[in-house]
Amino acid sequence: MNTAAKLSAYGVALALVAGGGWAAGTAVGPFPGKAGVRGGEDTAHGDAHSGTVAEAANTGQPGGLASSRGGYTLTPTSTTLTPGTNAPFTFRITGPDGAPVTAFDVEHEKRMHLVVVRRDTAGFRHIHPELGADGTWTVPLAVPEAGSYRAFADFKPAGAAATTLGVDLVAPGDFRPVTYQPSRVATVDGYRVRLDGDLVPGRSSRLTATVTKDGRDVTDLQPYLGAYGHLVALRGGDLAYLHVHPDGEPGDGRTPAGPGVTFFAEVPSNGTYRLFLDFQHAGQVRTAEFTVATTSVAGAPAAAGEGMGHEH
Repeated sequence: MNTAAKLSAYGVALALVAGGGWAAGTAVGPFPGKAGVRGGEDTAHGDAHSGTVAEAANTGQPGGLASSRGGYTLTPTSTTLTPGTNAPFTFRITGPDGAPVTAFDVEHEKRMHLVVVRRDTAGFRHIHPELGADGTWTVPLAVPEAGSYRAFADFKPAGAAATTLGVDLVAPGDFRPVTYQPSRVATVDGYRVRLDGDLVPGRSSRLTATVTKDGRDVTDLQPYLGAYGHLVALRGGDLAYLHVHPDGEPGDGRTPAGPGVTFFAEVPSNGTYRLFLDFQHAGQVRTAEFTVATTSVAGAPAAAGEGMGHEH
């Protein structure tokens, strides 16, 4: 096959990958606002000690599915990445007046949380760009392999509502998607993390991640971004973005530094979710990954299609 034919075939394959993700998301559909998840505009934040993130969308659209919402737009300088190369990734958030936004509120010790993940949910990255005077955000970004990626910008403009915007990026090359079987136990760098609890759509779901190393409980987890753990959930198919936070915080007099970190989350619809837990120990942040299907009631599998609708 000549070079032109190869490039053409790659372009068709990549379009099918992106189109398949879009189609799956359309099939799932948008959904109305719920407390306990992050992902919409016109939001209200709950008490950090309640264990829920409170961001409710009035638009009926999940977080991260749109690059523009509520007058704010995520615009990367380039949407092309080079696999295996650590290069600056730059972008701006423009406001309702079309000008770059330069004032952001600090949330969880940062003004911007950027999550980058391949559309098959491989290669998860949670990073924190730096803001320039002209409104340009910059962060070193390396993706290990080719494929179609989704970047989520999680932020709160000063004096405005918190929101999450998403944009597609592409890393050219041979792309072979991976699939994940349900899993509640993750191992990373010698740590074993077990996730207990059921994801029940429409209600507050208690999840506890228990961290051990060499068969012993880890009881000296270190604060990371003001908490003992951060959990990001992505809904299968459309990558709807849910950002949940733990019950309690370091120094509150009631929250131990492990081995368990408890979260309260509300998932908007039935389906399978990929969950990514960031935790810090011995001075290093690690990420544990889980694949969890929802249940209709605690301990019982959800019926296919049940609860699907217009939520977030």
